[in-house]
Amino acid sequence: MAHISQISSFLSIVLIFLALCITLFTNPTLSLPALKLNPFQDFCVADLQATPTNSGYPCKSQVTSEDFFYSGLNTPLNTSNPKGIAANPANLLTFPGLNTLGISMYNVAIAPGGYNQPHSHPGVTEAGVVIEGSVLVGFLTTNYTLYSKVIGPGDMFVIPPGLIHYEGNVGKTQCRLLTVVADDLPSEVDVPHTLLATKPAIPNEVLMSAFKADSKTINMLRSKFTA
Repeated sequence: MAHISQISSFLSIVLIFLALCITLFTNPTLSLPALKLNPFQDFCVADLQATPTNSGYPCKSQVTSEDFFYSGLNTPLNTSNPKGIAANPANLLTFPGLNTLGISMYNVAIAPGGYNQPHSHPGVTEAGVVIEGSVLVGFLTTNYTLYSKVIGPGDMFVIPPGLIHYEGNVGKTQCRLLTVVADDLPSEVDVPHTLLATKPAIPNEVLMSAFKADSKTINMLRSKFTA
């Protein structure tokens, strides 16, 4: 009976994740221009051996079935790092079949107490489903409102386009989640590094004004990201 229960739980998670993908692709904001797909072609598997241009990679001339399947998301993840987080990406650079399709996926593991620090993906939606563990998910709106919740296996979340968000493991065991971002190679703006690890550095006076802090505090914070 326990085995049947595990299968049922897994199928439930798969169905939720399919619903997640359908949600992204039926979003009215994801029009053809946003997906970058040429209506005169069914697909454009990226030729990563070619030199990319401002419009991206050219299409491969010889395409096989293997170009539309990817098994890299099941690679073991090691969270033994200062952030306590690791991820396997399925994006344009690892899975060229996603080129122009406006979607990428990530298998994410977070150690107990680990956090994916505040960041954003400009202009695109992110959504995910928890596979195991307890995950704190939160995002900030442009009027400084925080929406957050602790979610568990089978629970889904969505981050509206471009908003700053984070995920963290608030349980006692490693957590894992699958996420989808509505871009085949999404950009990521890491808030702490963007402010404190730029080259050349943002002038101390700017950060002192922004954080209402003295120069010593700013230098201390900057040292955490440039050491």
